Amino acid sequence: MSEEKREVLLEVKNLKKYFTVETNFFGKPTSILKAVDDVSFKIYKGEAFGLVGESGCGKSTIGKMLVDLYKPTDGEIIYNGVDLTKLSHKERRKYCKDIQLIFQDPDASLNPRMTIGDIIAEPIRINHLLPEDQIEDRVTYLLNCVGLANHQRNRYPHEFSGGQRQRICVARALALNPDFIVCDEPVSALDVSIQAQIINLLKQLQKDFGFTYLFISHDLSVVEHISDTVGVMYLGSMVEYADTDKIFAHPLHPYTEALFSAIPIPDPDVKMKRIILKGSLPSPANPPKGCKFHTRCHKCMEVCKYAVPEWAEVEPEHWCACHLYDDAERKARAEQAMAEAKSGKPAEKNEQKEAV
Repeated sequence: MSEEKREVLLEVKNLKKYFTVETNFFGKPTSILKAVDDVSFKIYKGEAFGLVGESGCGKSTIGKMLVDLYKPTDGEIIYNGVDLTKLSHKERRKYCKDIQLIFQDPDASLNPRMTIGDIIAEPIRINHLLPEDQIEDRVTYLLNCVGLANHQRNRYPHEFSGGQRQRICVARALALNPDFIVCDEPVSALDVSIQAQIINLLKQLQKDFGFTYLFISHDLSVVEHISDTVGVMYLGSMVEYADTDKIFAHPLHPYTEALFSAIPIPDPDVKMKRIILKGSLPSPANPPKGCKFHTRCHKCMEVCKYAVPEWAEVEPEHWCACHLYDDAERKARAEQAMAEAKSGKPAEKNEQKEAV
């Protein structure tokens, strides 16, 4: 689908989140963990955007910044044309009901001392969305939407299975009629059969109500099934972004190729061409210079060790950060950066934002 026919609901520009690991005697940071480092992407209205990558790559940190659980160190979060990072706390709260979060662990996100009816009704009461005499009907409707019976509303979370508890979390997220829902690995703690039920529920709700999802997961098969576009992250940076069909059929970045080669093929006659990554995942507090992936890359070139690849549109609506696809201008800049690094000449420094 062409971009002209799709309406952008949320756009992230150069988003960063740095955490201070160590400070000196005067309280100034001496070690900084770059959990999210200069990430940009778009999410279109009514679609699902899948965010994948290894554990610790910054996926959940992005989700928490979108729902205002973390404050960005730098960058823009533009929702319906409004930059949320520029708003005051009071102004930002107005958008909380439009952007909701489904947590990874339903056990930890549900209050064990509240009935599920009260859990679902709580955000409605806090935001004064409905008169008190209409809340009970709204809770009944939401329970029905997620496949739970009304007579279960007076039960407590421990009386439900894992899949049912996640359905309760989905119902709570729907309570405020949001436009955008962040799903932070919502099925990773569930059995495979229950995973399919929750994924199908989310797809049906999207079809019925037109929700927009950010779907965070490390399960590529699930992401391929539910997502319209996919972003691949590595060590805090976005390395590739494209429509789902395009990126699964023709991955450009070597890391994406390695990830997708690990997807099992349910055919014993088809031989898998698995790409085994060498080494272990570097520490995000001390990432490699140049391309962060070069220490594990099977296509590593000399320039990868010194120059950070630029984020560029390699093919129509297919973005990638890799020196393999540098055009003449990007190649010249990369070679200059490599020459400066080898000669010991300090490269032009960007203004460093204070970590929080």
